[in-house]
Amino acid sequence: MTNQGNPKTLRIDLNHPVPAYRQIADGLRALLVSGEFKPGDRLPTVRQLATDLVVHHNTVAQAYRLLAEEGWLELRRHRGAKVIERRSQRAGTSSQQNFSQHLRELAARAVADGLDSKAIAAHLSALANELNNINPEDR
Repeated sequence: MTNQGNPKTLRIDLNHPVPAYRQIADGLRALLVSGEFKPGDRLPTVRQLATDLVVHHNTVAQAYRLLAEEGWLELRRHRGAKVIERRSQRAGTSSQQNFSQHLRELAARAVADGLDSKAIAAHLSALANELNNINPEDR
């Protein structure tokens, strides 16, 4: 899952302020949303992914549990994590406010790292187009 040429690449930064389990969950969620993993697919075992990412297996297990709570995974003891069909979600006011806050923080970090507003807007536009082109049946 961490091969360079593999589209299912997951990377984390252990020096980043976001906890490793959260980075893992966020990265896997992005792969799930993009259709890289489909219902019925099995994710790497907790121990295998922990070894690949050089983190403790409990860190990966916590990320898997979070994704299971969100409805992405079915977790079975000794059977691993399996991607399941996730029912559509409808964003409420709280979700929209939370998204706006996260986006504001991310944009501020990008500006602090030297990106200008045109580059940020171009990245957001490209991402929105990419997400809009994902067929829900392909997920």
